[in-house]
Amino acid sequence: EKRPFFIEGNSLLRFRVNCSSVNCGSEGLYYSRRIGRAPQLGGQYGDANSPQATAILGAAKLTGRLAGGLSIGVLDAVTQRQSGTDDRTIEPAASYTLVRASQDLRGGETSVGLIGTAVNRANDAWTSDGLRSRALVGGFEFRHRFLNRRYQLQASATASRVTGSAAAIAATQRSSVHYYQRPDAGLPYDTTLTALSGSSQQIKFAKVGGATLQFETAYQRISAGYEINDLGYLQRADWQDQATWVGLSFYKPTRFYRSFRINFNEWNDWTASGLPLGHYVNSNVHTELPNKWWLHFGGTYAFFGGPTYCDRCTRGGPAVRYSPSYSPWVGIEGDSRRTVAPSLFVNYSSTPDDNHSAYLNVNPTVTVRVSSRWSTSAGVNVSRNKDDWQWFGNFSDAGGTTHYTFAHLWQRTVGLQLRLNYTAMPNLTLQAYAEPFVTRGTYSNVRELSANPRADSYANRFQPYGDTAVANHPGGFNFKQFRSNVVLRWEYAPGSTVFVVWTQGRQDSGSDGSPTAYGSDIRDLFRTRPDNTFLVKVTHWFDW
Repeated sequence: EKRPFFIEGNSLLRFRVNCSSVNCGSEGLYYSRRIGRAPQLGGQYGDANSPQATAILGAAKLTGRLAGGLSIGVLDAVTQRQSGTDDRTIEPAASYTLVRASQDLRGGETSVGLIGTAVNRANDAWTSDGLRSRALVGGFEFRHRFLNRRYQLQASATASRVTGSAAAIAATQRSSVHYYQRPDAGLPYDTTLTALSGSSQQIKFAKVGGATLQFETAYQRISAGYEINDLGYLQRADWQDQATWVGLSFYKPTRFYRSFRINFNEWNDWTASGLPLGHYVNSNVHTELPNKWWLHFGGTYAFFGGPTYCDRCTRGGPAVRYSPSYSPWVGIEGDSRRTVAPSLFVNYSSTPDDNHSAYLNVNPTVTVRVSSRWSTSAGVNVSRNKDDWQWFGNFSDAGGTTHYTFAHLWQRTVGLQLRLNYTAMPNLTLQAYAEPFVTRGTYSNVRELSANPRADSYANRFQPYGDTAVANHPGGFNFKQFRSNVVLRWEYAPGSTVFVVWTQGRQDSGSDGSPTAYGSDIRDLFRTRPDNTFLVKVTHWFDW
């Protein structure tokens, strides 16, 4: 999110889902990019001249904290109907509402919180079969610290309900979040439903105080029908997870280090009905050396200790057995006080059983501080991926049988990140960011799942795919993208600020993944039509 209106006060609106000390992403009940998003049906009813973003007619937000420990966050936004070709609706008019409250008790040692969100769409003949008409989500959370605030207990529970036409709810069940249609899932896929409900629960116990030892153990469960993606963000439902993190920290300098931290992690995933999805162990080390350089390293061992399965790899088909893999990584960072501070991170992953599938990523970066006012950084992100069972497509034959195909993928990716920060004076700053990105891939050795995708032997999970029109011409891809963001901030009075923002995006794709010079891809990228967005935000502080 780059829009200043949605960034400010976000911490008071946040309600995370699927978040523990082991793994915590951006999933939660509020994901501001849903408001003003690219029209969801643009690919169906739009063309190159159709709107690329949904216009926001108006939005209001109230955030703050009262003297009694009550924190409040309220957001309401209304977006405009967007039309594509022949005045067909590609995004209906909609309203987005969020109400969030949290109360501190016992001097902040205990807190309770509530959240409610609602999305209502003015669907019509073009959108009623593809988009849900209404989405409601409500949640409760509790946190309590005890024994001199060293230990903490947290719990949360949320519930969702989405409604719409039978076609829209059927599409929700088939979406990648749910995959109700999986033949071995045992879920009640029903094409006549006009509503879908679900819930999530989480409990965490942690030691958050103390100089040396800290830990957290957590359990969470998300039911198959849980759906929050109208205003929130959720990657998958039908999931449960148990995770434990233990960390040791040593901050007393020695002749070998200035500080030293090491953590140990384990986590296990299942579907809500108990199908094992993964068993993992991990450890990471972070140490600051006497010369103020940092050294980082660690690794993960996954899918061991009994059969585990991928229930999403076939995009709605049966679950496929995983093979064990290991993923080491290492990083080094220079002294951040110096004029030039380099860093280098390397990540590697390998699955020997899967025809030696492997992934390698190298990310060097250098930060240059020209003066106390001016700093810039440049980084390169290069990766190579050899994946022997990349999903290729699901194809139905004349008899109606679905064939779940996989291919060997050889992929190369290059990205460049550029940042600039300039402080003209304490109340006037300029920030700029730019990232061109190119990824190319070629497919080969197309196969389909065998009758036993859960076989112990990797080779027995697949069989030749008989459709030569597909198997003999697998093709590839070439995807290019550029994103940039420039922010000018002027604090014209204490607490009163003007933000001027310019963002630009370019994107292009093709089916030719053959090796060529990346310079030609960059030139092609900058020949594409840019999408420019200009924003102005004014905040004024009234000292009455």
